[in-house]
Amino acid sequence: MKIAHISMFFLPSLGGVEQVIYELAKRQIKDGHEVHVFCCDSDKNKRIEKKEEIIDEIHVHRVPYFIRLSFNTHIWPRLPQKFMEVTKKINGFDVIHSHVSGHLYVYQIGKMAKKLKILHIHTTHCPWTGMEFRPKILWPFIFMNDFMFNKKTFRKMNKIVAITPWELSILKKFVINEKKIKIIPNGMDGILYKKILDNQFKKKYGIKEKKIVLFFGRLNPTKGPDKFAKASINLTKSGKAKDIAFVWVGPDEGMASKIIEMIKPYKNMHYLGPIRGKEKVAEMYQASDVYVLPSYREGLPLTLFEAMASGLPIIASPVNGIPFEMSEPENGFFVKYGDIEELEKKILRILEDNKLAKKISANNVEKSKNYDWDLVYKRYMENYVR
Repeated sequence: MKIAHISMFFLPSLGGVEQVIYELAKRQIKDGHEVHVFCCDSDKNKRIEKKEEIIDEIHVHRVPYFIRLSFNTHIWPRLPQKFMEVTKKINGFDVIHSHVSGHLYVYQIGKMAKKLKILHIHTTHCPWTGMEFRPKILWPFIFMNDFMFNKKTFRKMNKIVAITPWELSILKKFVINEKKIKIIPNGMDGILYKKILDNQFKKKYGIKEKKIVLFFGRLNPTKGPDKFAKASINLTKSGKAKDIAFVWVGPDEGMASKIIEMIKPYKNMHYLGPIRGKEKVAEMYQASDVYVLPSYREGLPLTLFEAMASGLPIIASPVNGIPFEMSEPENGFFVKYGDIEELEKKILRILEDNKLAKKISANNVEKSKNYDWDLVYKRYMENYVR
């Protein structure tokens, strides 16, 4: 098959959606399919000069964006033109797989798929949220999406993949034929099960403390990195964080400077920026003791399953898709977004109760096996037929 993935961003941009596309694409190529990715020419911070390239046998086509409305929202109206250029060159696509609901490019490519009679699969990636963290410039577009474009777009699709059952009540507002909706969660890579015997993570980053509490994700306001910082500072000031390091890892999406300023006075707190490479990510997880996900909202983060596979107890906000895949206390603990005091208590509870931590760790490793990318990939490919 010739497969086209359509998304706002792709590598070298870092994020869950980009990783999902990459994981699917590399397995599709291994199975003998030809894979193309169409995205805008931004890595979220700047324009990417190279518009055409091949990354691990994936043909990447970057279309210049016309205007940037927010950090994660770009308008790139020349997508249909570029798509048709490539389509004619390779003599047609068999499948179009679009990603992330609510964007103009999904509507554009949906019209083209219908016109060209190409199978159109769409993964929502659970973008549904309120206006709290949305720039005001986006509000009219969100209203128009809900009022008109989502209904038109979803009704043209052949298959719709929700990453969590939490989305079903929302999708039913836009989809007449509910049989088109499939639920397929995100996954994690088997490399995380492989024990790194000579783990140099602490030495590499100058971390001297015995235990690490980890935040790993985009430093975006919705992810709550500042909430984790407040809890870390309180624990350190109170003297309860002896021999505990608090670590932030991930690309900046507007919060890095604030976090750096907040943790600057404390030697046991470290912002390391983004870490690339699966081996290095596995090393990071295995050097840690607790994974914290204090988000305002989440679809279904890849890091949830990665942390499980690494045997880390998890402290997360009980939002959106997370409670469907994580149980308390089997996999860790839930803490409501912004409840700093409770976040502090749960961090200490896990770190101070070694028996509890080991039990949660064993549960998480076992549970994570359900989310292996090879299994998730097979479920996707079952839907690459009409």
